[in-house]
Amino acid sequence: MSDRKYYVTGNTAEGLVNFLDTNMQGIQKIYLLNHSSPFFKSKLLQNLLSHFKSDAELLLSPLGHEYLDGFIIREKSLAVLDASITETGTVVELEKQYPVGHDTQGADHVFKAYQCFENGLRFHDELEKIYIDEMDFDHANAFGDKYIDDLLKSVEKRDSKGHIYHRFFGTNTPDGIVNEVPHLIKDIKNVDYIKGRAGTGKSTFMKKIAKACANHGFDTEVYHCSFDPNSLDMVLVRDLEFCIFDSTDPHEFFPNREGERIVDLYKEFVTPGTDEKFATEIDKWNNRYKSCMKEGVQYLKKSGEMFDQEKINKFNQKNIKEATEHVLQDYIR
Repeated sequence: MSDRKYYVTGNTAEGLVNFLDTNMQGIQKIYLLNHSSPFFKSKLLQNLLSHFKSDAELLLSPLGHEYLDGFIIREKSLAVLDASITETGTVVELEKQYPVGHDTQGADHVFKAYQCFENGLRFHDELEKIYIDEMDFDHANAFGDKYIDDLLKSVEKRDSKGHIYHRFFGTNTPDGIVNEVPHLIKDIKNVDYIKGRAGTGKSTFMKKIAKACANHGFDTEVYHCSFDPNSLDMVLVRDLEFCIFDSTDPHEFFPNREGERIVDLYKEFVTPGTDEKFATEIDKWNNRYKSCMKEGVQYLKKSGEMFDQEKINKFNQKNIKEATEHVLQDYIR
C-alpha cells in the first residue's frame, strides 16, 4: 500500500486556512468523527485506516506529527475526517459514548502564533519590495511562456479542463516548521527546484504553470505556502510526471537524481548585484521576519504541550478499540 501525505489545513499568517473542499472531488461517502479530543480522533483514524488495503491519502494535521485531519480512499469514494475541518458529511457522534474531557486552553497560544506570523508577513513584504524593484518583468513573462511551451508542446491537449487540488506540503506546527517535500516528489520523474529570493516571481511563475496544465486537461496539485497562503510553493502534475517547487528556506533541497534540475529565478530575472547592493536592508527585514516566525512556532509548541498532557492523562486504548468497531459496524461497513 502506497499512501500519499499532505495537509489540507495549515497555520498561516491568515490564521487557520482550510483547502479541504477541492480535495473532495468525486468522493461520495464522507464520515465526520465528532469528539472534543483531537488525539482521540487521530488514534481512531489511524485504527480505521489499518482496516483498508487500498491506497489512501493521509490528511496530516497542523497539531503535530501524532495527529491526523482524516484520510481519503479515492477508489472507494470514501473519506473519514475530523469533524472540526468540515460540516459536509455524515456525523459520527462519539463524545457521550467515549468521554475524554479535552482542555482547550491551548487556543490562546495558537492565536498569539497567528499574530506573530501576520507581523512576519509584513516584514517579508518589505523584503520582497527590494527584489521587485530590481525585476525584469518582460523577461520573466517571456521566460514563463517558453517554460510552459516546452512543458506542454509535445503533449496532446485533453477534451476537458483538469481539476485543481489545493493543498499544503507542510506547515507550522508544535513540532516546528515541517514539510513532506521528499515524500511527494520521490516517485516523480521530472522535478524542477526553484531557487530565488522573496519577490522574484516564484509563486507567479508557478501559478501560470498550474493554470496552463489544468487548461491542457491535466489534474493539477497546487501546494500553497503555509506562511502566505496566497502564494504557491509547488505544482505537481502526476500524469506528466512533473513537479516544480520553491526550494528555498525553510524547505531548501537540491537535485540528487536524473531528471531533477535547478531553475534559478534570481539569476534569470533580477539585476545582478542586488544582494550585495541592498545587503544591509535585506538582512534587517530577513532577521525581523525570521524572528516573528520563531516566536510564532514557540507559541505553537506551548499549545502542543497542553495536548501532550491530554495524551498522558486521558488516553484510553480500550475506548479507541471499541470506537473503531462501532464506526466500522454502524457506519462504514
